[in-house]
Amino acid sequence: MKNFKKTLLISAVALSVPTLSGCVGSNFVTKKLMEFNVKVVDNRYARGGVNFLLAPVYGFTTLADYFVVNSIEFWTGKNPFDGSPHIFDSKVDTYIDINGDLDPSLHDAPVDPISQKQIEESQIRSIDENTIEMEVTFVDGTQSTVQGVKDGNSVTFSVDGEVVSTTSIGALESAFAQQS
Repeated sequence: MKNFKKTLLISAVALSVPTLSGCVGSNFVTKKLMEFNVKVVDNRYARGGVNFLLAPVYGFTTLADYFVVNSIEFWTGKNPFDGSPHIFDSKVDTYIDINGDLDPSLHDAPVDPISQKQIEESQIRSIDENTIEMEVTFVDGTQSTVQGVKDGNSVTFSVDGEVVSTTSIGALESAFAQQS
């Protein structure tokens, strides 16, 4: 039993490392919800009211961004929905230049992008108080569904029915506390 707990802990840490690197990115899912929020009504105060009503949905989209979409974006170097480059690959004047001292393999994202598909349309909806879903239609006509489901003390994220990440509410709260 002791070895099982140790193996479980090592596995959890190994699986957490790729997702924790994804806290920074384009926040694509949350941006899509914000676009919806702005299109609902033309009045700034009414938009504020809609924003307040969508607050629980923003929680789910932020989680989806931080632990799924931004992680994919970080490790592949490109947003999986629109193909835009990750912010960490921006060409800017830097204070410290180290690339010249590193192996060239350490200059770019290590994983080839999963998809270069362009999005034609996406829709976000709340299924129930514990589930949010985003339907994405690509220009080539294919579709994909990203879903986040809260179950007790955990949230499970899936793409097209395949689980891609599960995390605890405590880990999410800790990640948000570090962001503040």
